Amino acid sequence: MLLYLRLLRESFSFAINALRNNKLRTFLSLLGVTVGIFSIIAVLAAVDSLDKTITSQLSALDSNTMYLANISFGPTEVPRWKYEQFDEISYNEYRSLKSSLTEAEHVAFQIFVRRENIRYESELVQSVNTVVVSNEFTDIQALEFESGRFYNEAESNAGKAVVVIGSEIAKSLFGEFEPIGKKVRLYGQKFTVIGVVKKEGSGLFGDSNDISIFLPANFVRNKLGKNNPFFKNIVIIKPKKGADIAGLKSEVIQIMRARRGLKPDEINTFFISVISGLQDAIDNIIGTLNMIGWIISGFSLLVGGFGIANIMFVSVKERTNLIGIQKSLGAKNRFILFQFLFEAVILAIVGGIVGLFLVWIGTLIGSNLTEDFTFVLSPKNMVIGFLISSFIGLLSGVIPALTASRLDPVEAIRTGM
Repeated sequence: MLLYLRLLRESFSFAINALRNNKLRTFLSLLGVTVGIFSIIAVLAAVDSLDKTITSQLSALDSNTMYLANISFGPTEVPRWKYEQFDEISYNEYRSLKSSLTEAEHVAFQIFVRRENIRYESELVQSVNTVVVSNEFTDIQALEFESGRFYNEAESNAGKAVVVIGSEIAKSLFGEFEPIGKKVRLYGQKFTVIGVVKKEGSGLFGDSNDISIFLPANFVRNKLGKNNPFFKNIVIIKPKKGADIAGLKSEVIQIMRARRGLKPDEINTFFISVISGLQDAIDNIIGTLNMIGWIISGFSLLVGGFGIANIMFVSVKERTNLIGIQKSLGAKNRFILFQFLFEAVILAIVGGIVGLFLVWIGTLIGSNLTEDFTFVLSPKNMVIGFLISSFIGLLSGVIPALTASRLDPVEAIRTGM
């Protein structure tokens, strides 16, 4: 056992001395592996960070939450020209679902409208994300408040001129002053601010609650017309805890088909999208991004591996005479083999460590530049980087090491002279 430990120590020492004596060659070898490891781990870290951000934001919603609309939020077999002719989901259909669904905990109505400008005295915020929803929205997508509250059922049904604003909107309009009770101007009339949503950071698909305002759906319907062609309506359905999701979905289909008078041979003129389906689609995208990253980065690693192998062959040729002398003095083949293997693996590992360090620096810089998005370099990815670099070194060095270990000592001394 001690003999093998001594053999490993001496092989390691020879490898370190060889790398130290050929600094430029060592640097060039390191560069290839560093670029390859950096590429792979940077892609994995970026995709993991994106996945973590999306998952944390989707976790605010029940994975079984359903969205009823006349368009699909995912792939569909219905051609676009056909579903573009489907009727919008109406407010009456929302009321019918709310009163009839037995497995639903909350049912909310939402209207997608254009962005609006909001003004308070001389302060103006333009193109604000305008969320037009019924009062149940906050029961489905929980909102935390810095101050105030969300509008209640009576205010929602009556279409009161009340508004809930995001933290960034409040800061832009009121500065350090308390917004609750203040009058802001929207749609040509005054609204009373009744709530300020707590700062949350970036939104899932761009817009955040920080830069949004919330209005009662009935106010917009009464103001702009109940059948406005520019509206896009959806109904959001949150199931009860432990509800039969398939049964609830069938119940929604049955009620909607009855209200629309669809015959048995006619297709549904509406779509039901479920959050869990969206999560599956996102997981597929994340998986595809990872695969593409591995393919692209694999070419960089291939170049780095060939670089190490090429330099190791050069190293064997330069040290042929020394190998012959070592063998003539009794050095075993495995000693020569380990000597060159260690040199290749050390090159690859050091290159991998440098690559990981650069990714770590990149995550720190990226996280500081983007306030609401945190880049993550997980221990798992660090282990992956270390193992890959070790494997590349081993693979790149094994043929040159075998070549060196099998040299005939007499021929090696004669060739090196």
